[in-house]
Amino acid sequence: MSISTLDGNQFAEMIIKGANHLAANAQMVDALNVFPVPDGDTGTNMNLSMTSGSKEVQKNKQDHIGKVATALSKGLLMGARGNSGVILSQLFRGFAKDIEQKPILNAAEFAHAFEAGVSTAYKAVMKPVEGTILTVAKDSARKAGEVAKHKTDIVSIMEAVLKEAKASLARTPELLPVLKEVGVVDSGGQGLVCVYEGFLASLKGEELPDAPVLEPTMDELVSAQHHQSVQSYLNTEDIKFGYCTEFMVRFEKNKKPFLEQTFQQDLSEYGDSLLVIADDEVVKVHIHSEQPGDVLSYGQQYGSLINMKIENMREQHSSIIEADKTHHNVSKKPTEKQPFAIIAVSMGSGIAQLFKSVGAAEVIEGGQTMNPSTEDIMNAIQAANAEKIILLPNNKNIIMAAEQAAEIADMEVFVVPTKTVPQGLAATLAFNPNVSLAENGENMTEAMSEVKTGQVTYAVRDTVIDGISIEKDDYMGINEGKIVVAAKELSLAARDLLDKMIDEDSEILTILYGEDTDSKEVDELSAYLNEQYENLEVEVHSGKQPLYPYIFSVE
Repeated sequence: MSISTLDGNQFAEMIIKGANHLAANAQMVDALNVFPVPDGDTGTNMNLSMTSGSKEVQKNKQDHIGKVATALSKGLLMGARGNSGVILSQLFRGFAKDIEQKPILNAAEFAHAFEAGVSTAYKAVMKPVEGTILTVAKDSARKAGEVAKHKTDIVSIMEAVLKEAKASLARTPELLPVLKEVGVVDSGGQGLVCVYEGFLASLKGEELPDAPVLEPTMDELVSAQHHQSVQSYLNTEDIKFGYCTEFMVRFEKNKKPFLEQTFQQDLSEYGDSLLVIADDEVVKVHIHSEQPGDVLSYGQQYGSLINMKIENMREQHSSIIEADKTHHNVSKKPTEKQPFAIIAVSMGSGIAQLFKSVGAAEVIEGGQTMNPSTEDIMNAIQAANAEKIILLPNNKNIIMAAEQAAEIADMEVFVVPTKTVPQGLAATLAFNPNVSLAENGENMTEAMSEVKTGQVTYAVRDTVIDGISIEKDDYMGINEGKIVVAAKELSLAARDLLDKMIDEDSEILTILYGEDTDSKEVDELSAYLNEQYENLEVEVHSGKQPLYPYIFSVE
C-alpha cells in the first residue's frame, strides 16, 4: 500500500487510533515507570493527554490537515499531564506549527513535521535527559528525514519512524542508568511507540492487539510484572522534590508581562522536571518541587491560576510499594496463623486504607477495569496466613474468580458476594471474631444488603438507557447498578443522584471521592447536603479511585 499525500481526515484517523492504542496499553506503560520519579503513572498521564487531543480532533475533523493538527495541539495543551504527557503535547505542538498552513502533506513535509516537533519538545524541557521519550522521538524523527530523501511514500516514512522508535526504545537502558539497573525501557518512550503503532496501523488499515506488546528483549520484564513492579527497586527517600505540581496561568493585562525564557528560568530555582508551555492566552507548567505554594504564588504574578493539581509523589510511591506487598504476596507474614482474615478487592489507595482501618488483613488492587485473577486472590489468601478466610470481591465481575479461589484453597474460605465497595465496607464492619465462619458469612451478607450504593462516572459514548438520553462525556449517576441521572456537570450529577438515594429513613451518607475530583467541589457538595438534609450524618473520605469521581454509601 502506498500513500503519496496525507489529508486532515486521514491524519485524524491516525490520531484516534494512536490514542486508542495508547489507552489499551496505559497500564503496561505505568508498570515501566521509574524516571524521573517512580510514581507509576506515566501511562495514565500520557493516555489522559492523548485522549484530550483525540477528543479535540474528533470535534474538528476536516480535509485541511493543518487545521486538524492545530486542534490536536490545542487538545493536548489543555489535557497534558505529567512529564511525558507534557512532552507528548510539545512534540505535536511543534508538528502542528510546522504544517498549520498546509491543506495536505507529502512525504517530505510529513517527515519534516516530526523533526519540528522534536525541536519544540527539547526547547520546552529545562534540562533534557537522554534515554527518555525525547530520545525516542529524536531518533525516529531523524530516521524519517533520512528516508524522505529517497522515498515519496508516507507509509514508508511511518514504517521507518516506528522501526527506529522501537530500536531507540531498546537502547534507552544504555543511556539512563536507572533503567538499566531495574531492567526496563523508558516508560514515556514506550508510550510514544504505542502512539506510532496506532499511526501506522491506521495508514495501513490494520487492526492492533488489545493486549500489551513489548519488544522480545523485554520478555523477562513481562513475566516480572506479575510479581513485583519496577518502582519497588527504588527508595521513597530518594525522591528529592516530592510534589508534582501542575497548573495553568491565564494571562491578565494588569499583571506582570510574560516572557517565557524569564518565566522558565525563575521557576527552575524551585525544583526539577520543569516543563513550560505557552501561547498567547495561557501558560501551562509542570514542575517537581518541595514548595508547591511558592511555585503557585510566582505564577499568580502573571494572571489567574486555573487547572491546579498537586500530588505527593512520596505518598504515590509508598502506595505502589504497599500495593506490591499485598498484591504480590511479599508482605511480612504473621509468625502464627490467625484465626480469621478478611481479604477485600479495592480500587484506589484511599479505599484500600479504609478497608484496612476497619479490619481487612489483605487488600487486592482491582476493580471495574482491572479484575484480579484467581491466582491473584490465591496469593492474597496465602499472604493472609489465617485458618479461615472471608473474601469480599466488591465487584460482580470478580465474584466468580473469588469463588474459584475458595474452591481450590486448602483452608476454609467464605465468599461474601459484595458487588460494590460500600457493600464490602458494611460487610467488614459486621465481622465478629467470636462466631463461626458460616455465621460471620451469613451476618456479613445480610449487612451488605442494608446499604445503598451510588456511583458517578462518565459516558464513553452516546446512548439511551431506560429512557435517559446520555451523550458522550456526560456524567452518569448510578443507583444500585441502574443509571438514573445524566448531566453535563459533575456537581449536578452528584446532587441529583443523592436526591434520589436519600429518603426519610437514611441516617448516614459516606462519600468516597476519586483521584481526579476537585476538593473544592467536594466541599460544595457537603455544604449542599448539610443544608438540604439536616439530620443526615455525612462522612467524607478520599478514596483516590479512578474512573468514578464519587462513590456513595447510604445507610
